Amino acid sequence: MGGLVSKKNTLHPRRKLPSRLRTYSHLTGEHRIPSDYEIVTSKLLYYPPRGFEVATPTDAWYATWQRGAKLAANDWDRFVDPRATTYALYAQIAHTRETYVDGVLRAVDDAGSDARLSPKQLAFLQRFFTPLRYPYHGLHMIAAYVAQMAPSGRIAVASLFQCGDEMRRIERIAYRMVQIAQAFPGFGGESRATWESDRAWQPMRELIKRLLVTWDWTEALFVLNVIVKPALESVTMQELARVSREQFADATLEALVFSFREDNEWHSAWARAALRIALENESTDSRKTFDAWREKWAPLAIQAASAYVGAFSDASKNDVAARAVDSTFEHLVQA
Repeated sequence: MGGLVSKKNTLHPRRKLPSRLRTYSHLTGEHRIPSDYEIVTSKLLYYPPRGFEVATPTDAWYATWQRGAKLAANDWDRFVDPRATTYALYAQIAHTRETYVDGVLRAVDDAGSDARLSPKQLAFLQRFFTPLRYPYHGLHMIAAYVAQMAPSGRIAVASLFQCGDEMRRIERIAYRMVQIAQAFPGFGGESRATWESDRAWQPMRELIKRLLVTWDWTEALFVLNVIVKPALESVTMQELARVSREQFADATLEALVFSFREDNEWHSAWARAALRIALENESTDSRKTFDAWREKWAPLAIQAASAYVGAFSDASKNDVAARAVDSTFEHLVQA
C-alpha cells in the first residue's frame, strides 16, 4: 500500500495557482483601476502579433494590405479614442441624437407641412437630397473595411461605431423620403437613376468607387476621414441645408444636418488620433506619405464636391470643400 501511495500522480498534475492580479494583466502598467473604455477595447485582436491560427488565403491579403500597409506604427494599440467610446456611451449618444431627430420629424407630421412643398422644392430634394443614400452607403462600406483590416481593436471599435453613424444617416434620409412620399406618392423613386446618370453626381460616384477599392487600410482611413468626408460633408449637408433654408425656408433639413455634423466631428477627431500614431514612428516618413495621398486624392474630392454643389448654387463652392480638407489635414500634421 505504501508503494501505491507514494506513486507520482500523473493523472492529476498539480494545478497552477490562480493569479493574484486584481485587474487585467495587460492593464497593470498604469498602477490604477482601468477605465471601462480600457477594459472593453484593449488587446481585442489576437492575430496581429502572431498571425492567424489556421493558414488560409485570407492571410495573404492581410500580409499585403494590413501588415504591409504604407503607414507603420510601433504599436497601433497605443491609439486612444478622444471620446473614449464604449458601446454604452455610444448607445447613450445615439439615443439623445435620435430623440432629437424624432422630434424634428414628428413636428413635420404634426404641422402637415410636407403637403405644402412646392414643385420646385420637391424637384430640388429629389435631385440633391434623396440620392445621398448611395454615396453615404459607400462611406459606410469603407468604414467597415477599415474596421475589418485595422490591426488594433480600439481602431476597429471606433470605425465600427462610425459605421453605425453612417447607417443612421442613411436611414434618416430614407425616412424623410418616405415621409414626403406620404403627401406626394412616388417621391424619390428616381433617386438611383439620378445617382447613376445625373452629371452633378458622377465625379462623386467615381470618387466613392475608387475609394471602395483602396485596399491599404491606412490609406483607406486617411482618405475617408481626412480628405473625402470633410470635402463632401461641407457641401452635401451644410451647403445643401443652407440653400434649402434660403430658397425654400426649409428648416427641417438644417435640423437633420445639425445632428449629423456632431457625428462627423468625432469621425475626424478619432481618425486623426489614430493616424498620429504613425507620425510618431521615426523609422518611416509618414508625413511624406500623407502629403502624397493628399496630392492624389484631394483634387478628386474637391472636384466631386464642386460638381455637386455647382448644380444648385450660383456661387463656386470650390473653396468650401478645399478649406474643409485643408483644415482637417493641418489639424492632423500640426497637432
